Amino acid sequence: MFTIFKKKSKKEKLQAQYAKLLSEAHQLSTINRKLSDEKVFQAEEIMKQIEALD
Repeated sequence: MFTIFKKKSKKEKLQAQYAKLLSEAHQLSTINRKLSDEKVFQAEEIMKQIEALD
């Protein structure tokens, strides 16, 4: 009922950031492959942080 006031956990924030980076990488893949690869690398680093939390 009061989920409006519930704060996101660190893991949820990282997962949202991971999804955003992968989405950006997918969009850039047709335009600029180098930037796309950088976004994928950043996403992989965030995934390592998520796994470290588990």
